[in-house]
Amino acid sequence: MLKPPASQCRVCRTWPTQPVCDPCVAEFAQPQPRCRSCALLLPAGRTQCGACLKEVPPLDLCLAAVPYAFPWAHLMAEFKFNEQPALAGFFAHLLKATPWVEPTLEAADLLLPMPLSRQRLQLRGYNQALLLANQLNAAKTRTDLLLRMVDTPAQHGLKRSQRLTALNQAFAVDPLKVSAVKGARLVLVDDVMTTGASLYTAARVLKTAGAAHITGLVVARTE
Repeated sequence: MLKPPASQCRVCRTWPTQPVCDPCVAEFAQPQPRCRSCALLLPAGRTQCGACLKEVPPLDLCLAAVPYAFPWAHLMAEFKFNEQPALAGFFAHLLKATPWVEPTLEAADLLLPMPLSRQRLQLRGYNQALLLANQLNAAKTRTDLLLRMVDTPAQHGLKRSQRLTALNQAFAVDPLKVSAVKGARLVLVDDVMTTGASLYTAARVLKTAGAAHITGLVVARTE
């Protein structure tokens, strides 16, 4: 049985009406300057990091709500691995409060949750990226366009070179539905971004299929 989120604040233990109380959100989810291409933290006044200036990523825009640090790392683990799917609504609220996210969702033609392999989906019971996308805009969410072709090792335990190798041929666009991707403004939705290998690989596949603009949208970004 899936466990509902506790009504007590997961950070300060007060009793609000949401998983994290407003004062804790105000303290730990302040907007910060981030690279527009990969969402890494930047000094104030800059819009792109050096790595993205040197080699342009396949994402046209990348937005993250919070850093993958206290208290969000623990909450994301609860959401993803400990049968807490109801947290999707709270995380979607965090995302919508992030600068540029609402206009991005409005301008998007489609939201594509990062797909899980069949094995991973059976093990976990739900795709956390799909739960987030449905909370953000269920009417624009599609799960039948971007496909996961092979299962890959858990990305958080791999080096960057291993991530890139492991993701080769991991994603594909359904060949019978390429027309839905061609010329479209897409938002790729995921829970956590580490090196960006998964998002970048999926974005390249979608660009090859003719997508006009791709935004990566994640709740948390590692630093």
